[in-house]
Amino acid sequence: MTARPPALRFPMPDGPELKAAYNDLRIAAQGDQETKRRLGDQALLPRPWDPPTCRDPHLREELWKWLDDVVTWFNSEYVWDPSAGMIPPCWPHHPHLVHEIACFADQRRRAGLDTSSNMLEEWHRYTVPSFLDRLKERTGRHCDEHHQAWPARTRFARYVSEPAVADRQQVLQPDGAGSRRNACDRQKDWRLEDEDGNAIDPATGEIA
Repeated sequence: MTARPPALRFPMPDGPELKAAYNDLRIAAQGDQETKRRLGDQALLPRPWDPPTCRDPHLREELWKWLDDVVTWFNSEYVWDPSAGMIPPCWPHHPHLVHEIACFADQRRRAGLDTSSNMLEEWHRYTVPSFLDRLKERTGRHCDEHHQAWPARTRFARYVSEPAVADRQQVLQPDGAGSRRNACDRQKDWRLEDEDGNAIDPATGEIA
């Protein structure tokens, strides 16, 4: 009988670029004003829990390695019955899983840094079950044995087709143009009337 390996530690981010990204975010949250100023526009800081914000190639390489380590760790430490939810090896092919796993990994990282067990208990109680429910709902059994092509690709192709795009623009553009009008313009179109259709002055309440 093959024995299970002992419990493995959660793989914390260890790449220099990934560590630097997290350090900048820590400074943005806790640093003094001068230190924050040196960071520049904080809205542009890469956020590892949101992979598209990590534009530097070296940072992205480290991020992918870390996420893969986290998935390997999770499948080893938290999956006994594969039908209960195992992250498939083809997860990089699934954008919805990439987004989920990045946030999932960061939540576990934060829980591991807490000075009490509260955040880790919440991760076990809420984050893991919610993640596995969404994993089963969105992936189903499509990739249990091998990766399958995107089932929704045909419908998405229809969504981005020229007729569909033109139809949406025809509906949305007039509404967008109307929303850009200022409040005074909209006020001119607004009319308060009595039951007989007579205009009422909204300032005095008198029938015009």
